[in-house]
Amino acid sequence: MAKWPLPEPMKRALELARQAAEAGEVPVGAVVVKDGRVVGEGHNLTRRDCDPSAHAEIVAMRAAGQALGSERLTWCDLYVTLEPCAMCAGAISHARIARLYYGASDLKGGGVEHGARVFSHDQCLYVPEVYSGVGEGEAAELLRGFFKERR
Repeated sequence: MAKWPLPEPMKRALELARQAAEAGEVPVGAVVVKDGRVVGEGHNLTRRDCDPSAHAEIVAMRAAGQALGSERLTWCDLYVTLEPCAMCAGAISHARIARLYYGASDLKGGGVEHGARVFSHDQCLYVPEVYSGVGEGEAAELLRGFFKERR
């Protein structure tokens, strides 16, 4: 099986996930790209900010919205190290993200290809192209290591 090089935005998302782990946050990182340029990035900040909505995807999309001066992130791609939850999948749809690339699947809390499967509902406003498994091994290992230390 051919192994493709990891895209630079996913490398950055993994770097951000490592920063999250160092800060005691669940290691998830996200990067928003438009026309090959990073316009927003972030990692989980739920504990630091005491904010249940401060997931990496939300943090990155907020930064991108500010940078672009728009709540619509049309023609943007989102790279995230973990399958987005239902909340984040809903926000991705509302933002009109063009393409979603994610690393590790989340069998328990995922909202894209597992769990709620937000994009498969008729009521979903907009469905991005979805590419899973990008950087999956490294993303999954970061998560396993993080939770192993805490048990």
